[in-house]
Amino acid sequence: MAQVLEFKLPDLGEGLTEAEIVRWLVEVGDVVAIDQPVVEVETAKAMVEVPCPYGGVVTARFGEEGTELPVGAPLLTVAVGAAEGSSGSAPSPSSSLPSSPSSPSGSGTESSGGSGNVLVGYGTGAPAARRRRIRPDRLDRAVAEAPVSVAPVVAAPVAGVLVAEAPVHEGPVPVVSPLVRRLARQHDIDLRRLAGSGPDGLILRADVDRAIRTVEETAAATAQVQAPVAAVVAAPNGVAAASDAERIPLRGVRGAVADKLSRSRTEIPDATCWVDADATELMAVRAAMNAATGPSAGPKVSVLALLARICTAALARFPELNATVDTAAREIVRLPGVHLGFAAQTERGLVVPVVRDAHTRNAESIGAEIARLTELARTGKLSPAQLTGGTFTLNNYGVFGVDGSTPIINHPEAAMLGVGRIMAKPWVHRGELAVRQVVQLSLTFDHRVCDGGTAGGFLRYVADCVEQPAVLLRTL
Repeated sequence: MAQVLEFKLPDLGEGLTEAEIVRWLVEVGDVVAIDQPVVEVETAKAMVEVPCPYGGVVTARFGEEGTELPVGAPLLTVAVGAAEGSSGSAPSPSSSLPSSPSSPSGSGTESSGGSGNVLVGYGTGAPAARRRRIRPDRLDRAVAEAPVSVAPVVAAPVAGVLVAEAPVHEGPVPVVSPLVRRLARQHDIDLRRLAGSGPDGLILRADVDRAIRTVEETAAATAQVQAPVAAVVAAPNGVAAASDAERIPLRGVRGAVADKLSRSRTEIPDATCWVDADATELMAVRAAMNAATGPSAGPKVSVLALLARICTAALARFPELNATVDTAAREIVRLPGVHLGFAAQTERGLVVPVVRDAHTRNAESIGAEIARLTELARTGKLSPAQLTGGTFTLNNYGVFGVDGSTPIINHPEAAMLGVGRIMAKPWVHRGELAVRQVVQLSLTFDHRVCDGGTAGGFLRYVADCVEQPAVLLRTL
């Protein structure tokens, strides 16, 4: 006897509560193996392939590509053992799938239809089975034999009409035909609020057709009532807004950035100090490093890598800024290691990858890790773990051609160093006016963790290392 199991969008970790469907990896009628990736979703932090804990035949998918689903929402349904009781020569899905690693004999976990593994982001890494189609007549027969457990349906006055007060089905929706599901999706009909006229509340095509007509009639009546309304409506903040104004949902990366920056501004009493520094000597040292030849030359070192190494040296001298504040306990928590975040602009928005244990790395190692993480960011392949856990952030906004800024702290960190563009400017050097390579450095810090003297000392040390790289040699 087949059993239809519903797979819901799992908790993807790191406090994420929703994800957007980017690409379905399976279709209705495909046979899937336990822990096979079935859909690619985009969270506020990364692209994730979600594995299914059940092995069997996909009977339904919930949500088109581009749809945003909350954690816990139905993702798809799988008929486990669907073909075992059917006649003919159709092979059983379970017989064509690899056994679960935890049950090599084919018993145990696999027989119950689930892997038993915890789904947090990337599944268990089991090899994906070859996709296989079965004939629609066998699929319909198999699903029809499968017991579907649903919550009691509140009777509607007319079958097939959406009932606003009706509770949402908690189990699989009683729909067998993929055509009915597709028709409902095309017309934005919520099957979970639809009372079916078939046996045991089964939703038929006629029910969906009646619901579509009801929605269209309601929309037409509403349009007639609202026709005299002016084209300008009052916005929530009281400012008049044109009815055709573009509205962009704050979700995904943009939504996560908005939440974090709003929280930073709300919770952290920040202050900013800045200084102009003569970076001529630093640029000369970098040029000499990258011009070196021979077996010990190594890869080229970027300016960002040198600045990152300067930051780790400065944090060793001023550990107050490598900290966070436990507001509940009213305690400053000084962190033992430096996990250095750096701002990276991508097509998906601003992300902050984290170089782990930056305090143990030299400039060459930091540069290599920055390059690796930047490439992952550009391709959207950063994992949530690579985007969290930072203790201090370096923001090089000079790449956008601007001189200065007042950065917003990356909550829950205590400070961020901003770096403007390095450009030729008139500068007094050794008592004479000269053209030098000048950069503006700005430090935004949490005033709870330290006072201005500490923040100024940190920034001054960074500026001294930029102006006289030999100062940094003392800490290498």
